[in-house]
Amino acid sequence: MVSDAQTVRIEGKILQLTEDPGLLAAQLAGEELAWDPERALLGNISTDELTPGWVCYYYDETLARYCLVGLRGGVVQRDHIKNGGFGVIVSGISKGCGSSRETAPYSELKAGVKLVVAKSIEKIYRQNAQNIGLLTSTDFGLIPRIARGEAIPMEEFTRGLDAISAAVVEHGGLFAYNRARMAGRTTPPAITTSPRPMTLAEKILAAHAIVDASRGTLGVPAVQPGDAFFARTDVRFSHEYVTPMADAIFRAELGDEATVKDPESVFAFRDHLTFLDRVMSKAHRDMGLDAQARELATVQEEFSRRHRVKLYGEVQRDGKLVGSDAICHNKVIEEIALPGQLVAGTDSHTCMAGALGCFAFGVGSTDMANAWFTKDIRVTVPETARFVLRGVLPAGVCAKDVMLHILSQPFFKSGQGIGKVLEFAGDGIASLPLDERATLTNMAVEAGGFTGIIEADEVVVDYLVAQRGLDADSVRARIVRADPGASYVATFDIDLAALSPMVATPGDPRNGIPIDSLTSSSVKIDIAYGGSCTGGKKADMDMYATVLQSAVEQGKRVADGVHLYIQFGSQDIRRYAESRGYLDIFHRAGAELVDPSCGACIKAGPGVSDSPDQVTVSSQNRNFPGRSGPGKVYLASPLVVAASAIAGHIVHPAEIAASLRAV
Repeated sequence: MVSDAQTVRIEGKILQLTEDPGLLAAQLAGEELAWDPERALLGNISTDELTPGWVCYYYDETLARYCLVGLRGGVVQRDHIKNGGFGVIVSGISKGCGSSRETAPYSELKAGVKLVVAKSIEKIYRQNAQNIGLLTSTDFGLIPRIARGEAIPMEEFTRGLDAISAAVVEHGGLFAYNRARMAGRTTPPAITTSPRPMTLAEKILAAHAIVDASRGTLGVPAVQPGDAFFARTDVRFSHEYVTPMADAIFRAELGDEATVKDPESVFAFRDHLTFLDRVMSKAHRDMGLDAQARELATVQEEFSRRHRVKLYGEVQRDGKLVGSDAICHNKVIEEIALPGQLVAGTDSHTCMAGALGCFAFGVGSTDMANAWFTKDIRVTVPETARFVLRGVLPAGVCAKDVMLHILSQPFFKSGQGIGKVLEFAGDGIASLPLDERATLTNMAVEAGGFTGIIEADEVVVDYLVAQRGLDADSVRARIVRADPGASYVATFDIDLAALSPMVATPGDPRNGIPIDSLTSSSVKIDIAYGGSCTGGKKADMDMYATVLQSAVEQGKRVADGVHLYIQFGSQDIRRYAESRGYLDIFHRAGAELVDPSCGACIKAGPGVSDSPDQVTVSSQNRNFPGRSGPGKVYLASPLVVAASAIAGHIVHPAEIAASLRAV
């Protein structure tokens, strides 16, 4: 790429990620494909496809060798992108959906790619690309101009961006921008929005906006969508998948003597790869990936010691490693976040904490490295879509079904939900326990959303009093509420009573269909997985137990040839299940119990598939290709997962459970 600050000339070939694998293979072999705007391009390319989980054991330029090796179809192999001479990659809708891993755009950049063009680009992926200097655009009109060798004005890549994002792009990345900001060569724009009715998210952001960093002055009268500023975080956390890369960036940009600001509000989690050794393939061991993966935990431990950061690590029982203390998102709700706070974490499902009434969202390695030093995060105020839930869910239907229904709607399948806040409200929310609310906020990111959030109420107050021993009035004083008359980009009314159990067919969480649409007994399963941050909560354990107890009472067990895994989201959740007698029920039904870890959800623990022919029904949050192994993954509720394990195929839970009144 040649740049004179005002224009950019992008050198290298243009790689079109076509739906036709033959055309893709031809390009990788050296053929240059003429641009045809009518040609079908792959859409919904997740970060799991850009850098599969095992690739993320690396956190340096080695990532370039494995760029796009997880792409569906298996056409892209090691070094194809790095050695292909590609300067531009083109694809369809929702580029970069899924995990917040910065390794994805970083692998493209270090493989020589300077520009990513897609019909739509997911929020976290786009911000990560901006942070590291990878240009992005949704303008397909650029492609023939680049092919002709035309110098493209920089404003083509900053048009439509807020002032801070545009400045980050112009400076070539976040740290370069911050150096200029600290030197006084650039200044973030002042927030001048006049007082106005604000949404729940807007009110929290307005309270956290930095007015004067040197004096620590926070808060402005109002913000509106499009306002850009740096906001003060209350909580920052990372896990072992990301901490090493963020630490490397932190030291490279700020020096080995730099320290984390306010380490008491920073947390680290060993929760993603705890059980990796149980499922790592021989091929990956032969590549040395077992040692590479262990290094991630070692680097995180050293970082935590150096900066006096609390590390939620591994847990031993009877002298043996049994798992993690908790998955980060479950622990953030159990012990850390509070209503009205701003929470940033290096995982896309950070938004789960929005169930407490805080503004929580995922960021990449560069954003976290910067936030460790400044305690600040850059934010562009997003638009909010409001979901008004009315009535009460029927027996056998739960929050997972609500989200799979919402995600299947055209607003999200078309990409209109990208970057939006999903605010859940209505009398239907009041009928849901906190854990079920957490399922809603957790899966907001599957819609491409910025975050999900629910106004805190007495359910939240009661939870924090019981869980943490907090004073009820102190919790109530923290609650933030949306203003009457606040503006929403869209409002959806959902009649909970009209919903039925759902499944998302393999490939994307947005592929939701009513379970009754499946032909009876047509989807036979090999694996039933109940767990992850989404499906490993206390309420989820209640649901597994309800179905499995009914099955045991009818003399039934897990079907022959099916493996049922139930994995706890935290040790606290495991203790809860034990106190309720669930462990005995699970064992009698034939389930395999797994201690806390992200595990199968990220292809790193019991419950992963090892063959393309295997079929899994899972309570986790996403089912992008290759996410949990080479097999096909259907997403469903804990009730459906447990019932299907007994039946041997995906079924309505009522077919197994004699009574669902307890749910």
